[in-house]
Amino acid sequence: MFVSEKEKTEFSNFLESWTNDQHNNKSAFFKLRDNLMEKDGAILTFKSRPGVSYSFRASLDKHGESKLFVMADIIDDDPEDRWLSVCFYGDMITDPDEVGNLIPKGLLGEDGYCFDIYEYDESKVSYVEQRIDEAYAKTLAC
Repeated sequence: MFVSEKEKTEFSNFLESWTNDQHNNKSAFFKLRDNLMEKDGAILTFKSRPGVSYSFRASLDKHGESKLFVMADIIDDDPEDRWLSVCFYGDMITDPDEVGNLIPKGLLGEDGYCFDIYEYDESKVSYVEQRIDEAYAKTLAC
């Protein structure tokens, strides 16, 4: 569920306007988005920063506090060649294949891991979906 109708509308409008996708990253994003939208209790937000990024975030309400468990950014430094960066708090996931990039203090001031997708790759998208499931389960358990 989106935190507001305004953000839901902005998100839908952005996705409709994303037409140039030479690396099929929109399809990768849709797979990740669908995974997030299936999570019970997930609170979805969308932050638009044209020319920088479009940030799709999922959190859970835990004891009256919103706990972010994933931030999926569509990087917009080149609107003709957008790519994805999907980030998690470092203590919420594992990275057994060491695919992610450690970002010290880079996720809202906390250590995080980001998984960059420059072109659609089913195995990488699936790996990131597994990290989403892991972060969601860990957040539920907190």
